[in-house]
Amino acid sequence: MDARAAFAQLFPAPRALIGMVHVGALPGSPAARDPIARLVEQAVAEARAYRDAGFTAIAIENMHDRPYIKGGVGPEVTAAMAVIGREIRRDTGLLLGVQVLAGANREALAVAHAIGAAFVRVEGFVFAHVADEGLIEASAGDLLRYRRAIGAEDVRVFADIKKKHAAHAITADVSIAETARAAEFFLADAVIVTGSATGEPATRGDVSGAVNATRLPVLVGSGVTPTNLDHYAHAHGFIVGSSLKQGGVWSNPLDPDALRAMVSAFAALPKP
Repeated sequence: MDARAAFAQLFPAPRALIGMVHVGALPGSPAARDPIARLVEQAVAEARAYRDAGFTAIAIENMHDRPYIKGGVGPEVTAAMAVIGREIRRDTGLLLGVQVLAGANREALAVAHAIGAAFVRVEGFVFAHVADEGLIEASAGDLLRYRRAIGAEDVRVFADIKKKHAAHAITADVSIAETARAAEFFLADAVIVTGSATGEPATRGDVSGAVNATRLPVLVGSGVTPTNLDHYAHAHGFIVGSSLKQGGVWSNPLDPDALRAMVSAFAALPKP
């Protein structure tokens, strides 16, 4: 089965609509205030709102843990993400994805394997870029060997390409299409195209470039709103967070009206 067929089989809809849960600041991070039980309660409530609105999946991310540690996190973060993710899966029954910032791809995979999550969102899978945290180097070889070593082959790897919050000057001569092809060659299960920052839309040209260059599913991973969703009808999925929050700010609570508008726009997309 090719990657796009496997993706379509995984998600119970022609495309994937994935709601992002930004879990509260975890133990050890500068903004940490709440006990784990409170973080679980908040994350589960947000996940329920996505489920009840009609989203097809949920992803969890430790975005409140800024400033992020490059390439790895402590066991306290891995453990907390596993506890939160497990409770979301138990409560909602939806497919779940995991991302651990910044580029803590092994830890995300370990969490996903432990809780039965469907996928991980990874940074720095192929090539290198300069992010807020510093130089992020390619991780595909190490990550997929780790996946094999822990028996987590059923966890899909969705790889960001030319990702947001990063400078790509060192790969300026490598197009997004070539980057997508490299991710496919290095056995990613899907690629994610973003804008320049959280909440910034990807260009239609970048999305089209990735779709046309590879047989992998292509997801849009930033800046998706109810009003621009149809611009990306050729994509296979959408990861949405900031535009669904009050005032469009990622750190605010969810806006029920924005949730309804997003699901309506998603339902109105033409069949792929």
